[in-house]
Amino acid sequence: MKRSIIILLLVLPLFSAFSQKELDKTFLKCQYNYIWQNDTLDYKKKEDLLILQIGKNMSKCYSHYSNQIDSLDSLTDGYKIIGKMIDNAMKNGDFMKGNYPHKRMKAYIYKNYPQGKVTVTDGLSLQDHIYEDDLNSQEWQIRDSTKTVLEYSCQMAVCEFRGRQWTAWFASEIPVSDGPWKFSGLPGLIMEVYDRGWQYHFTIVGLEKTEEPIIFSNTYVGSKKFEKTNRLDFLKAKKKYLMDMSGFIELETGIDLGSNTPQKVMRYDLLERDYK
Repeated sequence: MKRSIIILLLVLPLFSAFSQKELDKTFLKCQYNYIWQNDTLDYKKKEDLLILQIGKNMSKCYSHYSNQIDSLDSLTDGYKIIGKMIDNAMKNGDFMKGNYPHKRMKAYIYKNYPQGKVTVTDGLSLQDHIYEDDLNSQEWQIRDSTKTVLEYSCQMAVCEFRGRQWTAWFASEIPVSDGPWKFSGLPGLIMEVYDRGWQYHFTIVGLEKTEEPIIFSNTYVGSKKFEKTNRLDFLKAKKKYLMDMSGFIELETGIDLGSNTPQKVMRYDLLERDYK
């Protein structure tokens, strides 16, 4: 007997959900463990929990932890609540372990919204941005290899996508052409996917049938409006930010964070590499 869900989420209420635009309703909700290492000089892995809400007409993928912060930011005194939680984490020693409220993957990915396209909102420094991407943009090649993931029999598929070689395992038994992050386009739900160097690894850890609203999440930082851009320009700006964070923030805010020498070599290996 298949397990319908194997993880219990400790969630904060979505305080602002009722004031935001409802796009669809879910019939399936998935949770993925997301592990990545994008700093080539720091081999410590980072970890996130991604939520994939699948509706009849579209889907939404986002970080559970980033969504918590956005939900708190929507409150009048949200910054005070976050500040208190961080202060408590510093006092009990959790801060240095990374156990404090902070954003992880900032992107919210809406597949088939608008129809036939993908809408992505993503954060960079103190401003959130929005751009449109292609739907089902991976050109998968299905292989004969099989394995079991979350007690479902899965088949292998491979592709080269925006500078990385990816291996995915999908379950035909779950006839949903979707998956974590921007992955989709296979004849079954993508249960696991990773790149050749295992720098980025998504694994399903729970799924359940449920009905809940899929909303378009607002932004509560910077201008509190999404700045329209395109994918490549956003990635180029992200590279610029990562190579000179202090200078980027000073340019935005006028606040001098102290002497900082911009990197001469990009030490961060982004999930999508085709911006170069």
